[in-house]
Amino acid sequence: MTLLSVRDLEVRHGLLRAVRGVSFEIAKGETVAFVGANGAGKTTLLRSIAGAHLPVGGSIAFAGADVTHVPAYLRVRSGIALVPEGRRLFADLSVTENLLLGRAARSRGPWTFDTVMDALPQLRPIHNSLAKNLSGGQQQAVAIGRALMTNPSLLLLDEISLGLSPVAVDGVYAAIRKLIAMGTTIVLVEQNLDRAVAVADRLICMLEGSVVLQGRSGGLERARITEAYFGLAASASPAGAHV
Repeated sequence: MTLLSVRDLEVRHGLLRAVRGVSFEIAKGETVAFVGANGAGKTTLLRSIAGAHLPVGGSIAFAGADVTHVPAYLRVRSGIALVPEGRRLFADLSVTENLLLGRAARSRGPWTFDTVMDALPQLRPIHNSLAKNLSGGQQQAVAIGRALMTNPSLLLLDEISLGLSPVAVDGVYAAIRKLIAMGTTIVLVEQNLDRAVAVADRLICMLEGSVVLQGRSGGLERARITEAYFGLAASASPAGAHV
């Protein structure tokens, strides 16, 4: 069952075409990783799906409904949650308070304060701590937990390993594997190829706003991914081509 369908999406930053004619579909329960160098358009794409940056062309359908021009807060209510790059926590609020803000957006579903704590047990001993006093890895766990509290059907994770220590990244990806095992549909933006390949069902590589390579994670040769990632080979699959 297709949960998310993006067709010919065009997104601009002023005159800059940040996303150029991107099309793809994501099935319910699937994990898809978008990879590419800085400036490839990955974050802009995720923000467009979440409603934080409206496109100038193309369409976005979620659970069978056209949400292309639907405001971000209504997309959250419909089941789309974004964990943004940089986490964007409320620094002077506690872990618990940050999580409860997520519940206020959309409360129906299996994710409650207790189930989030079960999924992210590293948060339980620090639930009264202020967000500003947490490590980067702890803050990232709070950001994921806050998104889960909205009870999303689709979880968008943007650059979740950025700026974290290897140990912290291990902890964050352990949580992601747990969510995947629970059937959560995830779209992941990641610059670390090894991490992306390890958890994703499919990999989509972007370059200068366009899709240049995509396929099953286990079926793509590392050399082809690297070439597409850096734009080193004109022989990489054309936009939208399946490998």
